Amino acid sequence: MSNVAKSEFTVANAYRYDRRSATRWLISHVMRYRWFFFATLFLYIATYSAYTASEALIGQAIGAVVEPESLALLPTIALSVLGLKVLDAVLSLIGVLSIEFIAQRMEVDAREELYANLLSKSQTFHNQQRVGDIMARATEDVQQLNGMINPGVAITLETIIGIAVPLVFIATLCLELLLVPALFVLIYIVTVVRYVRRLNPVVRRQREQFGRMNAGLEETISGIEVVKACAQEAFERRKFRMAASLFRSFFVRQGYLEARYLPVLFFGIALGMAFLHGMHLYRQNLLSLGDVVALMGIMGVLRWPAFASIFSISLIQAGIEGGRRIVDILNMETELDQNKGGYAQPIKGEITFEDVSFGYGRLHVLRNVSFTIRQGQTVAIVGQTGSGKSTLTQLINRTYDATHGRVLIDGVDVRDWDLDALRSQIGKIEQDVFLFSRSIAENIAFGAPEATQEQIERAARMAQAHEFIMGFKDGYRTVVGERGVTLSGGQRQRIALARAFLSDPRILILDDSTSAIDSATEDEIQKAIRQVQQGRTTILITHRLSQIRWADLILVLDGGELVACGTHEELLRRSPHYRRIFARYDVALPPLEIVAAD
Repeated sequence: MSNVAKSEFTVANAYRYDRRSATRWLISHVMRYRWFFFATLFLYIATYSAYTASEALIGQAIGAVVEPESLALLPTIALSVLGLKVLDAVLSLIGVLSIEFIAQRMEVDAREELYANLLSKSQTFHNQQRVGDIMARATEDVQQLNGMINPGVAITLETIIGIAVPLVFIATLCLELLLVPALFVLIYIVTVVRYVRRLNPVVRRQREQFGRMNAGLEETISGIEVVKACAQEAFERRKFRMAASLFRSFFVRQGYLEARYLPVLFFGIALGMAFLHGMHLYRQNLLSLGDVVALMGIMGVLRWPAFASIFSISLIQAGIEGGRRIVDILNMETELDQNKGGYAQPIKGEITFEDVSFGYGRLHVLRNVSFTIRQGQTVAIVGQTGSGKSTLTQLINRTYDATHGRVLIDGVDVRDWDLDALRSQIGKIEQDVFLFSRSIAENIAFGAPEATQEQIERAARMAQAHEFIMGFKDGYRTVVGERGVTLSGGQRQRIALARAFLSDPRILILDDSTSAIDSATEDEIQKAIRQVQQGRTTILITHRLSQIRWADLILVLDGGELVACGTHEELLRRSPHYRRIFARYDVALPPLEIVAAD
């Protein structure tokens, strides 16, 4: 039913929506609940028929009053009008409940679909997006879909039915009476089409500006520490005020367009002309007085569609634009696929790079890198800032795919592995540790949600985190702030280490993971790392010689190229790039006692 992009993550048996365009996507969401939609359509036809029929009966009542021989019909007519009004109210209520069900389900379904799709996107995609704009699409744009269905689509259905049904009843009175209403409907359609064409670009810019404004807000709040440190609060306030003013301007522009919406004026003219036409036919004895009254009552039914369409059109346009922005995200190709059903075996730990190159667009980060890490080895990667150290490790767990060459794990190209099987056996700790706004226990067990409290505490002890955790009032139930801001850098890194120890990965990648830890604690953590590295492959990105010196293999990167590899002593003897890293230190110091720095 839809074109499915490659995806790192998929939901089993997920409903497939048509994503070929925003309109098709919206229709496919509604058609998921087609029986509720058809029920709504039937109920609206029935309720407008009942309401219009009651207006026609009122005309008959007037005719019965002026014709004494028909006075006996008045009680029957009155009861019929009462019954039709009650039926109108009941059917209308059920119809509103039906369309409201579609609206609420559509919002939920769209939100879940977008969230699952965002989880499926590659890291490259997320690197290129502004978080605030994504949040705007996932919240405000999705919410627009709800309002688009109810009252947007609901009023539009009422508009169409509220025009069609009265025309049928007018035709039953006298075909000639259709002249004025038909002319009004024609003018109404032309006016609405012109209104939509003018409104569409305004609503589109309005939604896009909201995304930009939200993105700026998110960046400022996320970087509030920098804003305050640089005393730029006033500047950021002015920037946000300008963005908000521009957003407001699009609403003002929409208001100007709505103020010039003419169907209500045309309806007033049509109502007067229909009355004149009816009286003309009455004078010619082609209509009775009751028919003229019925005509005016039925014409009054057209007022609501003419008046309400201004709101429904705006809501539908906002929903369509919100849907377009959502579909744009849904259809963006991710560079990786989950490869469900690919190679899925326990990892032994041998890693091979075969002439690997990688770049972001035209920016080349790695060039023709080749090496082999044997199972169980501890490997240190060193190099100047920007040499491609972190990027190299991101190719191992397929955060990115190599643009040239192959990365093999246990002799199998990582692109042939089942992505879940691959990543679940690779643990990585970044220098900038991310913690969720959850309890410490939940953060440690993030990669192993079935872990027991005993296992969590054992991992924390190995990472030298148990003592400071128990120093908190709530211990392991302590909720850390967003991104772990309530903890120090060293505490965050130790919790991340505990998370890695708990998941028991076959390949462990430590990206400068002890940079925020004091020397005494680092010594204890190094002992723990040496214990857990037994039988697994460990990759260290570090500038600390205390960690580099006991590596089985050291890879030296320079400008994205592998320029040397070997042990610490070998590289000091034969690698000028490696010696240059430590050139700032006094050569008289014993080589194994110096501390490397970036």
